[in-house]
Amino acid sequence: MTTLKITPAKLGGSVCAPSSKSMGHREIICAGLSDGTSIVDNISMSADMEATLRCLEALGISFQQVPSSRVGRTAFAISGSGRVRAARSAVDCGESGSTLRFMIPLGALCGAPLTFTGHGKLVTRPLQAYYDIFDRQGLHYTTAAEGYLPLTVNGVLQSGAYELPGNVSSQFISGLLFALPLLEGDSVLEITSGLESQSYVDLTLSCLAKYGITIEHENYYKYHIRGGQRYRGGRSMVEGDWSQAAFWLVAGTLGRQITCTGLNTASLQGDRVVAGIISRMGGKITFDAEGNYTALPAPTKGVVIDAADCPDIIPVLTVLAAVSEGTTEIINAGRLRIKECDRLAAMTSELNKLGAAVTELPDGLLIKGRPEGLRGGCVDAWNDHRIAMSLAVASLVCREAVVISGSECVQKSYPEFWQDFAALGGNIETVGMGEGI
Repeated sequence: MTTLKITPAKLGGSVCAPSSKSMGHREIICAGLSDGTSIVDNISMSADMEATLRCLEALGISFQQVPSSRVGRTAFAISGSGRVRAARSAVDCGESGSTLRFMIPLGALCGAPLTFTGHGKLVTRPLQAYYDIFDRQGLHYTTAAEGYLPLTVNGVLQSGAYELPGNVSSQFISGLLFALPLLEGDSVLEITSGLESQSYVDLTLSCLAKYGITIEHENYYKYHIRGGQRYRGGRSMVEGDWSQAAFWLVAGTLGRQITCTGLNTASLQGDRVVAGIISRMGGKITFDAEGNYTALPAPTKGVVIDAADCPDIIPVLTVLAAVSEGTTEIINAGRLRIKECDRLAAMTSELNKLGAAVTELPDGLLIKGRPEGLRGGCVDAWNDHRIAMSLAVASLVCREAVVISGSECVQKSYPEFWQDFAALGGNIETVGMGEGI
C-alpha cells in the first residue's frame, strides 16, 4: 500500500484525457470476435484492460502489441476466428466488473468448462441476473458460497427469449448483446423494469454496429437480435474518456484554468454530462470542435444531481459540491454501493474527515457546501480508483495537507493519474509503503 501526501496547490495547464475504458473494453471484445485481424489503437492501458485481454486469450483469441499512432498510448493487433473456444480452463478478471459481466455470456458459448476468478470486491459483486438465465435454460454452472466467484460455466447458451430487470447493471445487457448474435437462432432480450444507465447500452450498440452487428430495439426495452451474424473487424481508434476528464474539469473549476484534450464532443458516453452539470452549478466550461474542453475557476452553487445515468462521475462531483454555496442533493445513486467499494459510504466518510458536511442517504448524498474550503487530513482510498482520484482533487481546496493511503489503486483505470496530477502543478510526496499508516 502506498501513502501519498499532497500539499495543497491549485492545478492548471493542459492534459490529454485517457482513452475511454468503457469503449476500450467494447472495442477489443468486438475485434476479438471478428474473423481475421483488427487493429485497435489509442488504448490507455490499465489493470482492467489487461483483464479483458486475458479473457480474450482464454477464449482462443490472440493479440499482439503494435506501434500506436498516439504518443504514450497502446495499439493491439487482435486476431480471431469469428467464434470462441475454451483455450484455457480459467481466467482471472482482476477487479474489473465490466470484464467479468461482458465475458460470462461469451464463456457460455464455448461448450466446455471455463472458470472466472477475481479479486477484491469483484468476488462478491452480484451476478444473479445471469444465474437466473442459466437456471431457466438448464445451463450448468457452479459458484462459491452465496453465488460468489469463482464461477465455472459449462454449457452453451440457447437462442430464444431472454429477460433482465432494468435495475441491474447495464453490463448484463451488454454481455448478452455481445454473445447472442453468434448463436444460430434469433433471440429477443426484454428489459422488464425501468432501465438504468441507458448510455452504456448505447455505447455497446454503437460498437456492435461498427463491427457489423445489427440489433434492433424498441425504446431500449426490447432488443431483437438476429442469429448467425458475423463480426467484421478493421482499424479503430478508441475515443477519450469523459469519466476521467471529469477529475480535471472539476480541478480546473476549483483551481486554475485546465484544458482537457482528446474528447469527443458527440460522444455517447453518459459521463459527458459532467460539463453540463458543472455549468449548471455555476462553473465555466468552454470547448472547441477539436474536443478540447477548458474549465475556468468559478464559484459554484448546490444543485440536484441525478446519478442514474452517470454513476462514475459522482465521487468527484461530490468534491465540487462540498465547497459549493448552498446544498447539493445526489439522487438515484444506489448502484454506487456495489462498485469497487460502497462509494456513497466512502465519499461520506473520507470527505467528512477533511472537514466537509456530507450526509449519506439510502440512495444518494446530501452535501452542505462549505465555500470557505476544507481542512485537510488523513484519508483512505478504499481500494477504489475513483475515490483516490476524487480525494486528490479535494486537496485543491484544503488548508492543510491531504494524506491518502492506498493511492496505488489508480492502476485499475488511470495508471498515469499521479504523473498527470504532478504535471499540472500538484505537490505530491510518498510518505509510506507497506500496510498503510
